[in-house]
Amino acid sequence: MSTAAPATLPERIAAAAERSGGITFVGADPASATQVPWSQLHTDARSMAAALQARGVRPGDHVALLGPTSRGLVTAIQATWLAGATVVVLPLPMRLGSFDEFVSQTRARVASSDSSIVVMDPDLASFVEPVAGDPPRVLLSQLVGKGDDLIMAPPDPDRLAVVQFTSGSTSDPKGVMLTDRHILANLDGAMTAAHFDPDSDVIVSWLPLYHDMGLLGLLTIPMITGIRMALAGPQDFMSAPARWVEWMSHYGGTATAGPNFSYALSARALRRLTGLDLSPWRIALNGAEPVDPATVEAFCAAGAAHGLHRGAAFPAFGMAEVTIAGTFPEPGSGLRTDVVDRRLLESDRYAAPSLEGPGTRALALLGRPVGDLELRICDPQSGGHMAEREVGELQIRGTSVTSGYYKHPEATTEAFDGEWLKTGDLAYLVDGELVVCGRLKDVIIVGGRNVFPEDVERAAASVDGVRAGNVIAFGVEGRRGREAVIVVAETRAEDPHPIRQAVVARVLDAVGLPPEEVVLVPPGSLPKTSSGKLQRSLCRARYLEATLTSV
Repeated sequence: MSTAAPATLPERIAAAAERSGGITFVGADPASATQVPWSQLHTDARSMAAALQARGVRPGDHVALLGPTSRGLVTAIQATWLAGATVVVLPLPMRLGSFDEFVSQTRARVASSDSSIVVMDPDLASFVEPVAGDPPRVLLSQLVGKGDDLIMAPPDPDRLAVVQFTSGSTSDPKGVMLTDRHILANLDGAMTAAHFDPDSDVIVSWLPLYHDMGLLGLLTIPMITGIRMALAGPQDFMSAPARWVEWMSHYGGTATAGPNFSYALSARALRRLTGLDLSPWRIALNGAEPVDPATVEAFCAAGAAHGLHRGAAFPAFGMAEVTIAGTFPEPGSGLRTDVVDRRLLESDRYAAPSLEGPGTRALALLGRPVGDLELRICDPQSGGHMAEREVGELQIRGTSVTSGYYKHPEATTEAFDGEWLKTGDLAYLVDGELVVCGRLKDVIIVGGRNVFPEDVERAAASVDGVRAGNVIAFGVEGRRGREAVIVVAETRAEDPHPIRQAVVARVLDAVGLPPEEVVLVPPGSLPKTSSGKLQRSLCRARYLEATLTSV
């Protein structure tokens, strides 16, 4: 008779430490890579957990962690769980010029999460000076203790393990509460759905550890199973996107994940690289932002020359509120799309099947619910249940769905319809599979049509000179009170006039109406969340305030 898997993170971590796998910390310089067995990291984490307890951390306390991806940060994440405390990984600044905003947001997150101590990378200590009222701080390098002194708390699957701040792409970031039960139910479901094998799989990640996909989706799965892993920091990928596929080749990576824009950047790199072997790669999860079928096709085509199988494409849906994984496709099935009539989708919110051609929209099929999650589609106004192919708000329930937002009872109440989480995503179902059309709050209503900003953004991004993944579309009140489409795009071009004309033409061709205005801005101008998601609402506010600086 098989025995049930341990029900808490510390138990699963301890069991995984007995396996032969490990984690390799990689970066810009391949020679600096450091391989650490999971057993050694666990020993280090026990010592650090004892040091946290010596500084007063008790079960149930919240520990804020601030630092770039490193061996020390990963050890601190595990150490916090071993000490019986709650992990709060704080975001890093997106841009060098945003340190004032970074400091204020860091202090706000520490306060709102009730963190009793801040563990900080030494390189960041000088940027976040302590002020009256701040909790005690300690540098990672100062957390030295003896593992034998660690006092393990009794196993409790329902203790709060993570306060995961949402990206804030449509609102202020809120702390999603996740227990061991939430996390393990979701990760076990994800591993089953993705056919993970601890003996043969190798996970590669550059995603930030303050984001749910990086922390829970790609780091915690190896940590609780002993799967081998190669881990880099987001800055190592962003400064040279070719490194991602080079890491996959060098370490024999079988699974990884990234947002849609990262696959666009990697496709460009693949066209100029040689000597790669991507044949082991079987899961290329595309999530965190809308999946663009054209981007996936381009990535697969560029990777084919290096042995990448088309079936590795893995468009999926997830969100922090369900821990991470919402729906997964069948591994090996690759990109599959549902081609629908654009007019009926926009006017009637009905996804009528159509042959591909003018007037259609191809949407990625995102698979079926992970674990015991259940999906339903509801009318955003009446709350009534929608039939198959009728577009409404996606709602989810199941073991891994959060109980709510930390110290935000009103937001928690607003987010739920009974036990069903209201995701804010417009979607429909086809034979039990999920298709997402866009965000409910972002839809632009023009003349009775529901124009999805993602369609406008993809059209604009296809223009030469526009930076891929750096386009925002939104609606404003235009002439005669009608809502108009505004496009804001980043470019390095010295002469913006032909690009502006090309964007207008491309958007008109793609969605059947021209933008009222195309604002071209320098690189780094568009507002983004800590996880790199574009912030449409903030960009719209800056446009209305006339604070965008155009080229």
